[in-house]
Amino acid sequence: MNFHEYQAKELFAQYGITVPPGKVADSADAAVEAAKALGGSQWMVKAQIHAGGRGKAGGVKFCKSLDEVKAAAAGMLGTNMATYQSGGRALPVNLVLVTDATDIARELYLSILVDRDTKSISFIASKHGGVDIEQVAKDTPEDIHTIAIDYVEDLQPYQCRQIGFAMDLNAKQVRQLTGIMLGLYKLFNEKDLSLVELNPLAVLEDGSLAALDGKVNSDDNAEFRHKDLAAMRDLTQEDQAEAAAVEHNLNYVTMDGTIGCMVNGAGLAMATMDVIKLAGGEPANFLDVGGGATKERVTEAFKLILSSDKVKAILVNIFGGIVRCDLIAEGIIAAVKEVGLQIPVIVRLQGTNVEKGRELLANSGLAITPADDLNDAAQKAVAAAK
Repeated sequence: MNFHEYQAKELFAQYGITVPPGKVADSADAAVEAAKALGGSQWMVKAQIHAGGRGKAGGVKFCKSLDEVKAAAAGMLGTNMATYQSGGRALPVNLVLVTDATDIARELYLSILVDRDTKSISFIASKHGGVDIEQVAKDTPEDIHTIAIDYVEDLQPYQCRQIGFAMDLNAKQVRQLTGIMLGLYKLFNEKDLSLVELNPLAVLEDGSLAALDGKVNSDDNAEFRHKDLAAMRDLTQEDQAEAAAVEHNLNYVTMDGTIGCMVNGAGLAMATMDVIKLAGGEPANFLDVGGGATKERVTEAFKLILSSDKVKAILVNIFGGIVRCDLIAEGIIAAVKEVGLQIPVIVRLQGTNVEKGRELLANSGLAITPADDLNDAAQKAVAAAK
């Protein structure tokens, strides 16, 4: 689950990490009122979407008057914004964040994430922050500093000092950074997060540190423990089919191809997409219906696949291990009848009671094409989609 910037900053503030004052607005007039409440004479107006790179897309504006605040908010709200990090989607701008415009001396980078290489939580830091941190990693990798946290020892102050001095901070700033890193580490663990990114973590003109922007991702598997975080979910920022899949406990990811896939098991689903590619086709989605592929789950799976008008054929690839193939076949037949499918369906079944399952499909009277194995299924699906 992703969070908006204003939500991330609310979490930071709870753990003692300094953030500039800000208020959220859903209209141009509300943005002006927010600026008035903040006081001062200059503000930042920032579009709230689940993607970085907003500045380059016109989603961050520096304003020196209330009229400029109103114009900036009016120009963002109600639009759809695409950035180089939005995955090819234009995301709706329903809210803007109005914050104090602070004077920045330097921009730093700091993040904490689950590092699968070291099987630990790791910090990544650089004295070069800002929107082009990816370029820093490419051009001057020696300026990227990483520390892996030992689960027994936890994060130690001396590790924070090492990072601070590597970022060319003075002693006072290193003490501030130590507090920020300890706070981030506590936030990361207590809220079951998967990524926190401060970019930029700014050195202000007065020498203090503040998180001017923040990105937070949480682990969906721990959502049941954090109802407060679940309440922050903004479904308007998510692919509608993927959001619907969550409600039915289906694992679904939208892709750009023409062959819809319905598979039980994530590994088998990945293999199915690979074989479709090898056969010259393009998968339209990743969809794992899980071990308990009941009629209801299969029906919802078909509905999700058909939510895309790009789909020209559907490949169902089920291994009957936890559930029998004949029960799967009954579910497929019932789902096809209920949904009223008008496109070709290719079904490959394997496992317990496979012969009975194939017999049910063959005698269903529906336009369901059986396949002997996965390669055969992929070839038939690619041919049907053309």
